[in-house]
Amino acid sequence: MTDPGALRDEDQALSAAGPSQGADTPSGGSAAYEVASEGALIERYLEHVRVEKRLAQRTVELYALDLRKLTDFAGAAKVPLRQVHSAHVRRWIAQMHGGGRSGRGIALILSGWRGFYAWLGREGLVASNPVQDVRAPKVAKPLPKALSVDDAVQLAGFHAEGNDPWLEARDAAITELLYSSGLRVGELTGLDVVASGAARGWIDLQAAEAHVLGKGSKRRSVPVGRAALTALQRWLEVRAQVGVPAEQVALFIGRNGTRLSAQSVWQRLKRRSLQAGLATPVHPHMLRHSFASHVLQSSSDLRAVQELLGHANISTTQVYTRLDFQHLARAYDAAHPRARLKGGNKT
Repeated sequence: MTDPGALRDEDQALSAAGPSQGADTPSGGSAAYEVASEGALIERYLEHVRVEKRLAQRTVELYALDLRKLTDFAGAAKVPLRQVHSAHVRRWIAQMHGGGRSGRGIALILSGWRGFYAWLGREGLVASNPVQDVRAPKVAKPLPKALSVDDAVQLAGFHAEGNDPWLEARDAAITELLYSSGLRVGELTGLDVVASGAARGWIDLQAAEAHVLGKGSKRRSVPVGRAALTALQRWLEVRAQVGVPAEQVALFIGRNGTRLSAQSVWQRLKRRSLQAGLATPVHPHMLRHSFASHVLQSSSDLRAVQELLGHANISTTQVYTRLDFQHLARAYDAAHPRARLKGGNKT
């Protein structure tokens, strides 16, 4: 909810700011003149982003919508666009937020306004950018979607008898490895059959480790579970039977013999999860989230999970503590005799 006191403070700031004197507004200029000249300015700006910045037509259309909102707000406040202050912008943010617009939506609108005023500044038409230091309301980060332990095990252990044996062996190895080691899809598709100086990553079957190149070109090694090792060995046997050229070193390949793409992994995993009877289509990052959440539930070792995921900052990993708490809360509600009163009300 918008704080009325904050709005009063904004009103006082606007009053204190007073009307600016537009250098190009004729003495006694009419409101019609202002509207016409502002419309021309906006058209010039849109032409600039269309021609000089070469933005897509859809992007230009979205910019035009954002600037129409700006014009409407300024018109209602009876302030010319070139005399807008940051206090005006903050008040309009409060109005949009109070009207139910999301923080992300407001941030996108502000980005459009910020670009417009930056251009006005370069053209020498405003002294400062009133949107420069204004930020949208913070957006609550959604919790990552993770499978329950039962669903993850059901998916990892799924075997479709009717599937092509070649695809079945490959897709089973992909699923097991994603859940076993918490790899990003790009790390998975970058794996080679053998280690080399040019390899982005590889599997050491004897050491039961995956060596990957993660974000920021940082290398890390993660353990590979027994079930994933078995699935990988099976896939390597099948892979060797199809006559893959010696120069093709990618661990996971498509039917055409080229390295499997991330998009293909997404599509195959979605198909496999539906075949396995899961209610929700699964994507690769969901298995990474499931890996992290399930390890944390069992070990409570946040630092270890950080290392396994390759997070540079522990704060990135801490989101899984919220998932872990949800798991504990559900277990408490289901098991504790005093968790709920009769009628379903919590104590």
